[in-house]
Parts: sequence; structure tokens; C-alpha cells
Amino acid sequence: MSSYPMGPRKKTPGEIAQIVSGQLQGPVADQVRRRLENWNNPVAKLDRRHRRAGRIMTVWFSLLAVLSVIGLFTFLGVFPVAVGVGAAIGGAVFGVLAIRTGGKMRQISAAKQKLALTAPPVKAPLPARGSVARLPMERLDEAEATLGELLRQLDSPSLTSVPSESVLQARATSFEAAAAIRSVSAQLQAVERARDTAPPLNRGPLVEGVRRLREQLDEGVDGYCVLVGAAGNALAASTAVDHRHALNDATDHLAGLASALRDLSG
Repeated sequence: MSSYPMGPRKKTPGEIAQIVSGQLQGPVADQVRRRLENWNNPVAKLDRRHRRAGRIMTVWFSLLAVLSVIGLFTFLGVFPVAVGVGAAIGGAVFGVLAIRTGGKMRQISAAKQKLALTAPPVKAPLPARGSVARLPMERLDEAEATLGELLRQLDSPSLTSVPSESVLQARATSFEAAAAIRSVSAQLQAVERARDTAPPLNRGPLVEGVRRLREQLDEGVDGYCVLVGAAGNALAASTAVDHRHALNDATDHLAGLASALRDLSG
């Protein structure tokens, strides 16, 4: 029995995209990676499922409308009774399908809301090494990883007595604050590019803008680290009521800080 050499295995679209993005360099590579991350984001996947279900729901309603018109014409004597009976049966079938599709859409919406509170947003790449935003954003990345592990352990009833509502609120607030801090970081980097491009005589206000935004960035990261410390204290002494209150207080403080950063970067 003769054997034929097998050809190379076909690569999946995801593998091809990873190879292409790995061969690209600079801003183009960052853009490709960001789009891949956005495409694979669980919330984006649920959005696509919801849109597909919505299109299917439109088809069911369109068919129901056609069958309703046929039923009306049958009632008026335009079509024979057999046609009307067929339209009624078809309407019942498509009605059931529409109800099932609507239920699926509600499930997807509920899953998306839950995921929005528990899944971290897609992170932007770190600033360039020459940017003054680089060090604060490295601190934020490390603090996010630490807080994620602390909250995961705090959310285990077998390990701690911290209420799940407190952990959920702290997690949602941390995501909101991290997004606000990254918004300030992006603003700072844009001002840096403007400073480096502007004529020397016009750089004064831009230099001051970079300094002010760096102060806001440091304040935001420091506030985030306060929540990390509160979560660590709550885990170290999870049965102590005062540490649970400290976690809630730090969460409230960080929520206020995130709101202020959004207003400033507005």
C-alpha cells in the first residue's frame, strides 16, 4: 500500500492573524494586536451573538407579518380556507421561534451585563519608554494583577467572610478607575507628542500640561494602590469587621477619584 505525503496542516484564521501581527513592527503591530484583542473580547463576542439573534428575530417577525396578511385575506375570502390554515400553522411555528429567539437575546444581554462587571476591559499597550506616563502605567499594570488575585481570593466564601457584594463593587470600581487612568495617560502622551513637535518658543504651556497630567496620573495610580492595600488587609484579617469597612471606604474613594479623572480629562 503506497502512502502519500500529507500536506501541511491548514492554519486557522486566528493563527494566521497571530503570525501576521508577529511579523509587523511599530504602530501597525499595535493596531493589529489591539483589533485582535477587541475581536476576542468576551463582551464583543456576546455583542456579535446578540446582533445575529436580532437579525434572526427580524426574519421571524417579517414572516409572521406575511402570514398575518395571508390570514386576513383568507378571512376576507380572497384565499381558500386551506391557505389560511397553513398560514395559521406557520404563524404558530414562527411565533414559537420568535419567542425562543427573544429569550436567547435576553440571556445574552444578562450575560453581557454580568461580564461587564467581572471581566477586565481590554488594556492598551504601555506608553513608550521615553514617555513620563510609562512608569505610572507600569505601576498600574502591576497593581491590577495584584488586585485581581486578592479579589479572587476574597470572593471565596471558604477563605473569607467578606460579602460578595463588597468584592463585586470593588472589582467594578477598579475597572472603571483603571479606564479613567488610562484615559489620562493617553491624553498625556498626546500632549507629549505636541510638545515635541511644537516650535521651542511655543512649548511652555505644553511642558506645563505634561507636568499637570503626570500629577493627575500619579494621583490616580496612588488611589488605585490604596484599594489594593485595603484588599490585602481585608484578606489578611478577613474576619475583622474594620477591614471590611476599610475595603468599602477605599472602593468609595476610588470611585470618586475615577469620576474626578473623567471630568478632568473630559
